[in-house]
Amino acid sequence: MRNEFALERYRYILQQIHAVNENAHRFLAIYQTLATALISAALVLFVGYRKWELAPDVARGGVIGLLILATVVAAFTSMLIVVGALAWLDYRNEECDITDQIVAPGFRKRPNPGNLFRWYETYLLLFILASVITMWVLAGIFLLPAMR
Repeated sequence: MRNEFALERYRYILQQIHAVNENAHRFLAIYQTLATALISAALVLFVGYRKWELAPDVARGGVIGLLILATVVAAFTSMLIVVGALAWLDYRNEECDITDQIVAPGFRKRPNPGNLFRWYETYLLLFILASVITMWVLAGIFLLPAMR
């Protein structure tokens, strides 16, 4: 009975690890979609504010507001990726606990947080950070000064 329970728990843990891995890609897709939409809206506002007879201050405020929204989306996505990585670590440790008890101690090597640069989540977070910085820098250099 104990082994059957452990086997079912092991299957559940493996399923959760798989789900956590898939979620990171979903979160990145959501970020890319929302960031693209928000930055596109900022560019549309930049191109059309004169035609729509908006004051430059209002248009600049709109662009800044859209950039802030994109930054909030990036922060939320980053938080979800970090939480997912922490959940993955927890599930992997639980997997190791089960295999230590049922198979043999040391059967599965425990995850090493020192291998941070081998995790794709690290590069997803770096991509998100780089894209947000790039959006703000390009808006600060090109869009906002041109809206006078």
